[in-house]
Amino acid sequence: MTSGTPLSSLTSRRKIEFADTDMGGIVHFARFFVFLETAEHEFLEAVGTTVHHQRDGHEIGWPRVSASLEYQSPARLGDELTIELVVARKGTKSMTYDFAVRVGERPVAKGRMSSVCCILNDPAGIHAIPIPTDIADRIAGHG
Repeated sequence: MTSGTPLSSLTSRRKIEFADTDMGGIVHFARFFVFLETAEHEFLEAVGTTVHHQRDGHEIGWPRVSASLEYQSPARLGDELTIELVVARKGTKSMTYDFAVRVGERPVAKGRMSSVCCILNDPAGIHAIPIPTDIADRIAGHG
């Protein structure tokens, strides 16, 4: 992150490769979730963290609790996707993102994904924790 202004959105781009497509030559529906997750990782890196990191002897991560996608038109081999991520909600322990995916100006898909900040390596199991203040302060959003 280059400034002290909290971040509320990010634009990611992805060129469609052969491995992204199905036998019909269009992007396989499941690949879109990979694209959204990649945009989420880019957003977390832009605010100075990662999807999985060490903090105070704990492994911290962002397990998914929900993900949905509505497909609007096909994307094909060679297309360049623009993926817009917007923070829809920043809770105490969770983040919800809205996504808009397009090729040029043509809508391809829209979706929503929620993740929870968790300790992953506690012997008692995975459990949610408040988003660390230094990270939360770099993310614009509301509860």
